[in-house]
Amino acid sequence: MKEYELTVLIHPDLEVDIETPLKKVRGLITSAGGSIVSEDNWGKKRLAYRIKNEDFAVYVYFDINLPSDAPLKISNALNISDEVLRYLLVAVDLKGRKALEEAKANELTRDANRKD
Repeated sequence: MKEYELTVLIHPDLEVDIETPLKKVRGLITSAGGSIVSEDNWGKKRLAYRIKNEDFAVYVYFDINLPSDAPLKISNALNISDEVLRYLLVAVDLKGRKALEEAKANELTRDANRKD
């Protein structure tokens, strides 16, 4: 299983009942043999440009683990979904994530040393 990040832009009219499209996305992930590590709803945000005549979208971010054949299955399903305006599915750069965690730890220790 490989780690991926999935960001989904959901149609803004579905903000009231956001659980319905999210259940579909979760179902796609689990039916493809994957597992959801974490999920973060960023809320309704303005788009940089119009997508399908919409100026806003509800952003939802997932950290997921998927087998090698699952990204294609998920991409194919999300491409034809009416609820999803856009999505981005990328493999996690483990070296980059580790470097970011180290930088945050170094910053915290620097801040603690300054306070003393």
